[in-house]
Amino acid sequence: MFNEKDQNYIKARGSEVSNVDIQISCFKEGFPAAKLVGAATLERGMISLSEDESLSNIEYYDSQVNSLDIMKFVPASGAASRMFKNLFSFLESFSGETEDYEEYYSDQSFGSVFHFIDNLENFAFVNQLSEVMERAGESLENSLLAKRFDRIIFYLLDSEKGLGYEKKPKGLLLFHAYPDEANRMAVAEHLVEGALYAKGKNSIVKIHFTVSPEHEVDFKNAVKELISDYEKRFQVKFEISFSNQKSSTDTIAVTLENEPFRNNDGSLLFRPAGHGALIHNLNDLDEDLIFIKNIDNVVPDRLKDKTVTSKKALAGFLLKRKSQINNICKDLTTDVLKENGIENIANFVSDKLMITLPEKYFNEDLKGKSKVLFEILNRPFRICGMVRNEGEPGGGPYFVEDAAGKKSLQIVESSQMNLNDSEQKKIVESATHFNPVDLFCALRDYKGEKFDLTKFVDPTTGFISIKSKDGKSLKALELPGLWNGAMADWITLFVEVPIITFNPVKSVNDLLRAEHQ
Repeated sequence: MFNEKDQNYIKARGSEVSNVDIQISCFKEGFPAAKLVGAATLERGMISLSEDESLSNIEYYDSQVNSLDIMKFVPASGAASRMFKNLFSFLESFSGETEDYEEYYSDQSFGSVFHFIDNLENFAFVNQLSEVMERAGESLENSLLAKRFDRIIFYLLDSEKGLGYEKKPKGLLLFHAYPDEANRMAVAEHLVEGALYAKGKNSIVKIHFTVSPEHEVDFKNAVKELISDYEKRFQVKFEISFSNQKSSTDTIAVTLENEPFRNNDGSLLFRPAGHGALIHNLNDLDEDLIFIKNIDNVVPDRLKDKTVTSKKALAGFLLKRKSQINNICKDLTTDVLKENGIENIANFVSDKLMITLPEKYFNEDLKGKSKVLFEILNRPFRICGMVRNEGEPGGGPYFVEDAAGKKSLQIVESSQMNLNDSEQKKIVESATHFNPVDLFCALRDYKGEKFDLTKFVDPTTGFISIKSKDGKSLKALELPGLWNGAMADWITLFVEVPIITFNPVKSVNDLLRAEHQ
């Protein structure tokens, strides 16, 4: 299947032919649907912290931060082009004819081009847009009066004459307007957030951004201009780092007949394998506590208090539970535990971590039970902040049974679900919560040694999509998602968080929502 040139190319990318063979097998065999056994709800599987518990966790977190290495991990490599899908379509079809204007005025919904233009003054980037049009000899005001909406959109998106939002990443777009200081890009809001809740020992704020190689210099320049002011304002020291999705994690593309897809020059086509590949970037980090949050889920300062409170409460909760887990693991490596001690640990695993004990546990002697419990507990640990589902598409938190019969809490994407099965569909319809807003991660074992995160991935949870290249259809393979299959074998707890902490920007008009104004 692969000639010598192919094999050399695969190795040069940091991969192995055997790995590519496995990927092709995945295309041929497909991926099994997740077997849902129940939705994680407040009755079982979802934790709701009381106000007293939250305050206690915050106090604990604040008491520990000066001794901790903390990292804020921000996936930021996504291009912003999908935010402007409607605007691209408008530019392609708009000719200035009467019917174009009729169509423009016919749809005045929140997501429409009309709503975008009608609320242009409320975008943080409007002044920059006006300036770039002036430099080009045009006027934003005159274009509005003349109803040349296409010119406005052109200068927003175009990379040569305009602001270039068509090719910029989300992190470098102006998100929020401030009356007394410069308007902020999404990356700036993450710096401020980091100073407010992710300050570790020696007042150091570590933030790691995963970015596309073509945007790394722009990110570094943007951060360089910001951090001096923020360090003075918040009395912290920033340590900002960047990484790219590794080419070794790219997956091969195949034809619709599952043969390797080749470019016009005959070379193999590899594609980025989705954000699940970032588990390798995360695996390179070595901090005590890691916050994970997407680049577009930020709010202006007036709403940050609730975000900071929620983050600290869940981080404190994680630190408490992790301390318990570490102490138990130490106990399990000794021979001093009696039957009642083992049963107490088993109850902790079942009641506090919501892990179903495997059948073999009950058939083991004392030593065997200790071994089973140790294997359950000696794993990476995460807490996922989950919001109530208010009709958003996507996956959510469920109890899932794997091929070996093991039941565990998992975040399951809609692409992993078999909604043609009436029982599975019923479970999905009973779900109350949505995909995670934030993740709080502990990557070290009870001895303080870092886990190899690649050993806790479920490779059966990827998915296949249909794409195209040079006018030809192809199949693309995405690795298990970062907080789905890539973390499938972690200890997982779901904790309910306020809806105000979930404010993603999927389309440009989302920036007009009250939470972003």
